Amino acid sequence: MSSTESAPHSLPDSVARHPALRFAPAWAVPYVQLARIDRPIGWWLLLLPCWQSSALASAVDRRGPYLVDLLLFLIGAIAMRGAGSTYNDLVDRKIDAKVERTRGRPLPSGRVTPKQAKIFLLAQCFVGLFVLLAFQDPFTIALGFASLLIVLAYPFAKRVTSWPQAVLGLAFAWGGLMGWAAVFGSLAAPAVLVYVAAIFWTIGYDTIYALQDIRDDAIAGVRSTARLFGDHVRLAVGLLYAISTALSGLAVWLAGVSPVAYAGVAAFALHCLWQVATIDPADKDRALMLFRANRNAGLLLFAGYLAASLVSFAR
Repeated sequence: MSSTESAPHSLPDSVARHPALRFAPAWAVPYVQLARIDRPIGWWLLLLPCWQSSALASAVDRRGPYLVDLLLFLIGAIAMRGAGSTYNDLVDRKIDAKVERTRGRPLPSGRVTPKQAKIFLLAQCFVGLFVLLAFQDPFTIALGFASLLIVLAYPFAKRVTSWPQAVLGLAFAWGGLMGWAAVFGSLAAPAVLVYVAAIFWTIGYDTIYALQDIRDDAIAGVRSTARLFGDHVRLAVGLLYAISTALSGLAVWLAGVSPVAYAGVAAFALHCLWQVATIDPADKDRALMLFRANRNAGLLLFAGYLAASLVSFAR
């Protein structure tokens, strides 16, 4: 019996003893893993640009944080992260079977059939659609639908370019546009800067994540920025994070909000600096730990924007 069969709850990058795995009935465990519920960092990283953009927009709008929007983005991020992961696993199931870290996933291990995964994918998409329609604004809804083009393309990027992390960034950073659009029904320069800053941030942290798979990716013919940067990975990630920080600061300046927002930018920068200083390309466990730590980096940036929103509201 394989390790996957004897311990179906265990995947290499799952959060140890996650409640969704501990309490889910046996039949539901593969679906928990398909949706990455046991790996919440994914939906956090999808959610945070939404929250950052919404908080910065509300600081400009001076009406205080849009709590309903923040809640909708939370529900939508969990649903669409699950849908995107399920779609990605459907496309990549043959490649995943060749990679040590991913061969135990539900599809390559045979615990879920492609048909079952497709039905589950549609169910998650319906949840995401409900959330998107709840915003009611036509521009915001259309903007949300536009992101699907990038999501559909992402799984194929690693086959044709060494920059699949950039394609992921285009998708995961989309919330940088959505949060602002939900407040104003349009876009402006600060929203675009939040979006582009999140793209560079995503390329950086996903390069760290890809360090786990360099050896297997080379065998399977999968491309990544981790392979591309090679011995210069620390310098490259540092540059990506520096650009993200600079663009975030510029977004605050153009938005004209309280200087307290710069505290969030500074805290984000210090967190990124710590990540770069401690990268070890040969240490898979550290790569996963640093990747997950980006939840805190994103929350620090959000906290600065949220503080600016509260200050503007108090005035």
